[in-house]
Amino acid sequence: MRKNNDTGCRMLTLKQTARYLKKHDNYIILTHASPDGDTLGSAYALYYGLNEIGKTACVLCPDVIPKKYDYFAGKTDHVKRENATVVAVDVADSKLLGSLEQEFGDIVDINIDHHISNMRFAKNLYLDADASATAEAIFELLNLMKVNINDVTAKALYTGIVTDTGCFKYSNVTAKTHIIASQLYDYNISAPDINKLMFDTKSRNLIELERMVLDTSEFHFGGKCMLLSVTADMQEKTGCSGTELEGIAVISRSVEGVEAGVTIKQTDDNEYKVSLRTYPPLDASRICKKLGGGGHKAAAGASVTGTLDEAKDKVLTAVKEVMEEAYAGIVAPK
Repeated sequence: MRKNNDTGCRMLTLKQTARYLKKHDNYIILTHASPDGDTLGSAYALYYGLNEIGKTACVLCPDVIPKKYDYFAGKTDHVKRENATVVAVDVADSKLLGSLEQEFGDIVDINIDHHISNMRFAKNLYLDADASATAEAIFELLNLMKVNINDVTAKALYTGIVTDTGCFKYSNVTAKTHIIASQLYDYNISAPDINKLMFDTKSRNLIELERMVLDTSEFHFGGKCMLLSVTADMQEKTGCSGTELEGIAVISRSVEGVEAGVTIKQTDDNEYKVSLRTYPPLDASRICKKLGGGGHKAAAGASVTGTLDEAKDKVLTAVKEVMEEAYAGIVAPK
């Protein structure tokens, strides 16, 4: 084990993590708030894997799990808090635990993650920053632990990988990603059905929301930055909120010339969640770090406070600073 001198977090290898998980018996597995396919797929795959080797486990999610994940995510066993080993999966920062942070934020025993911006808040951390999804790491762990993966576990793992890679379109995809996915095809995962559910199925209300959001489109810095706003009023009018808004952040990816796609979603009276998607040479995690957030090079997030206009100014200032570094100071006016 290698100790991080700043936080006291011990950095584990894959083998050390596998040994750690086999050593304990009762597990509480935590996901991040506003759960996506990777945090849920990783949590449930680990849950099923631990059950298969005789461990007791439960999955706790700070928010209601969307029904579209019902094909692998269901009610889990109850595990007593006393003497339980707490695991956080796909959680880069304790504040991302949402309503679970107060109870568990300071007592996470082991964190399994793939975010380079991980804040080392757990006692132990296995971090594979080269993995396209935390589900990749979970797959390798289960194999190392000699777990017999079944169809439901495979569906959870595939969901984690396919959602975090944009159905294998994003730059985080590696040869290993495809190799693992090909092995999951050996199970009855119904990949086309999962892909359709995750990427090609929208409610009419969501389509209406997307229309409203597109009406807010702003282009900055010579068209290299596209900014979209999702206000509370839009969410109230359409009935769309929470994880249903996940797809809004990727709209700008398809716009020609855009290298920084910003989505600002209102979460409270003066609070906004920022989702950022970038293409090289821009680094989304560097931009969001300036806002107190983090993530990956191509996808990151942060939270900002103030009015909508103030939130926009904060984000655009951070984008411009990183653009000036990436483009050697040559940036078109805002």
